[in-house]
Amino acid sequence: MIVSPCISICKTDPRTKYCYGCARTEEEKKTWKDPNTTNEWKTQNLAEIQKRMDGWQLKSFMESYEYKKKNGISLLKKKINESK
Repeated sequence: MIVSPCISICKTDPRTKYCYGCARTEEEKKTWKDPNTTNEWKTQNLAEIQKRMDGWQLKSFMESYEYKKKNGISLLKKKINESK
């Protein structure tokens, strides 16, 4: 199973139409949720969205995504849970 790239920062840039957190479009988000979407497509999409990012955005995404893959939640959700 390939983990969704959502890192719980779900705001869309009005200019590019990419999510600030994961750099996906709304259509890509829907495709990720479709049970018929192949792992090949997901792998290609992960590579594509990372090409859309650079600097702090890419660094922040990679750190949170790696954490999510190992622990099941994004760093933001972890911080929210800790503050409760």
